[in-house]
Amino acid sequence: MTNIIETFKLTKSFNGLTAVDKLDISVESGEIFALLGPNGAGKTTTISMLCTILKPTSGTAKINGFDIVKEPMQVRKSIGIVFQDPSIDDRLTARENLYMHANLYGVPASEQKNRIDSILKLVELEDRADDLMRTYSGGMRRRLELARGLIHYPKVLFLDEPTLGLDPQTRDHVWKYIRGLKEAHDITVVLTTHYMDEADKLSDRIAIMDYGKIIALGTSDKLKETLEGDVIIIKANNTDGVISVLTEKIGLSGAHVINGTVEVTVKNGKSMLPRIVMATKNDIFIESISLREPNLEDVFLHYTGRTIRADSSREPHGIAAIQRRKIR
Repeated sequence: MTNIIETFKLTKSFNGLTAVDKLDISVESGEIFALLGPNGAGKTTTISMLCTILKPTSGTAKINGFDIVKEPMQVRKSIGIVFQDPSIDDRLTARENLYMHANLYGVPASEQKNRIDSILKLVELEDRADDLMRTYSGGMRRRLELARGLIHYPKVLFLDEPTLGLDPQTRDHVWKYIRGLKEAHDITVVLTTHYMDEADKLSDRIAIMDYGKIIALGTSDKLKETLEGDVIIIKANNTDGVISVLTEKIGLSGAHVINGTVEVTVKNGKSMLPRIVMATKNDIFIESISLREPNLEDVFLHYTGRTIRADSSREPHGIAAIQRRKIR
């Protein structure tokens, strides 16, 4: 496999704040690659640089062999992008939106109709192609934006939080369309997300990002394997007491309170359950104790000491941070 994206110490700062910090990643041709992290991690700033919307403070990257700083026009011809915020004209029909985008990207007039018909069918909008966008649901609009990003047959499709604000059923449908688009057009997909299940189910590889840096990278399975154990979840009347028992009596470290329960990652979790019950029985009432395999939330917690959910409201980096300062 060849690398279709490579970054070289890619860095972006805003007024002394480093939003992306010396990023070195590579993405193979044909894979679905996720940047996973909380709001403010630097994900959108990263793809904004890769799409030539923002110029790096230092470092550079190559997309399809073209340098994002020295050859921005060639980069733009190689990519499609679906922004986090809606960017389709709701005064036009779906077909009119696609024709407009095809003209903007220089798709030959002789090919436009066939491409548009094919892509509308792929995202299951052929029956609504001539309806005004303002009559579309949120999920239908998202599917049309995916179609629009592919009308010029890009080598790389960037998706910034592609299912943000959608209900679970619509999110599942959008995932299906993304996989179908990737397979039908043999493209590379790079997406940003803070949804664990989205990264887990959709991506070939995941880069977990926090404070502008990549803190872990690999397949979902490989990332979970780094924890080397099982997660025990304990619901009790005294969470502080449970943590003290785990630490002082059993010698376990890394226990955290999440949503009112204590979670700790251990090796040989099944054999550890009776020991925990015995160690706490005289002082603490355990309402329930269970065992599960690690997930990506646990991986993030392991590397950062906090959950993505708990961190989602922190002061954002990058573009959003600058905008908030201007508003204030």
